[in-house]
Amino acid sequence: MSLLTLKQAGRRAASAAEFGKVAVLLGGDSTEREISLLSGNAVLAALQRRGVNAHGFDPQDRPIQNLASEGFDRAWIALHGPGGEDGLMQGALEWLGVPYTGSGVLASALTMDKLKTKRVVVGAGYAAPDYAVLSRPEDLPPALERIGLPIMVKPASQGSSVGITKVNSAAELPGAYAEARAIDPIVFAETFISGDEYTVGVLQERGLPSIRIQPATEFYDYQAKYFRNDTQYHCPSGLDAKAEAELQASALAAFQVTDCFGWGRVDFMRDRNSGKFYFIEINTTPGMTDHSLVPMAARQSGIDFEELVWRVLETSFLRERK
Repeated sequence: MSLLTLKQAGRRAASAAEFGKVAVLLGGDSTEREISLLSGNAVLAALQRRGVNAHGFDPQDRPIQNLASEGFDRAWIALHGPGGEDGLMQGALEWLGVPYTGSGVLASALTMDKLKTKRVVVGAGYAAPDYAVLSRPEDLPPALERIGLPIMVKPASQGSSVGITKVNSAAELPGAYAEARAIDPIVFAETFISGDEYTVGVLQERGLPSIRIQPATEFYDYQAKYFRNDTQYHCPSGLDAKAEAELQASALAAFQVTDCFGWGRVDFMRDRNSGKFYFIEINTTPGMTDHSLVPMAARQSGIDFEELVWRVLETSFLRERK
């Protein structure tokens, strides 16, 4: 039973005192713990600079029930991956009656599963790369024959490109499958779209300026996202007004059909030949590190990092204790 109720509209905060005591949830025990600590500590420092009574809270070190016993009024979720971004933490916070940032249980659980998200978005009439589910090694040859090379092999869960491999030859496929299967029992392969990668941040139901990503590696992998300094980011992305409007509309539509709200990020590939955009995935708790994309897009809109984390915290006003 949830102790929170969802409101039709949120509100803006005029002072830090309106937020009360805030827990910044960071760390956790997923494969993305390292990135979550970077994101969470950056968020914590920004909130404290704005005068918010914010405290770091690592669920790996403390029982989540302490949020209630220690008098926290709301939570800024900076956890990435399973246990923080997949609906489990959102469900726990609902049960504890602690309002939190971003999407709810259903949207968080759905979008953590790239395969199910793809099915929902495609079912709603939007374009995504062709794919095949790899349930067992015997599925590899027919998938390769139907989709062709190159392909991307992905575990259904996890973010930050963990366990994802670009496969350029048939000989590479078994290893890529094994790597993804070690992360998640559900694995799929999808057509590699040759072209530029774009991402659109969403903040309080509005799209931020798109970013074109130009990695030095074969694709935008874990190292390129967080640690390499040779990845190029273009914001503005260079799209003309019509293409930018199309991409923004697609991002907001993907948010709507998956029941996401508050804030997040939607990723696309644009085919180099046709110019068509293909939906890739939704991140309901994007990274907030110095390499992260939502802060970059926010800056292009005139929203600095402190203001961004403040506005994300305002999304917790959409929930209130019963």
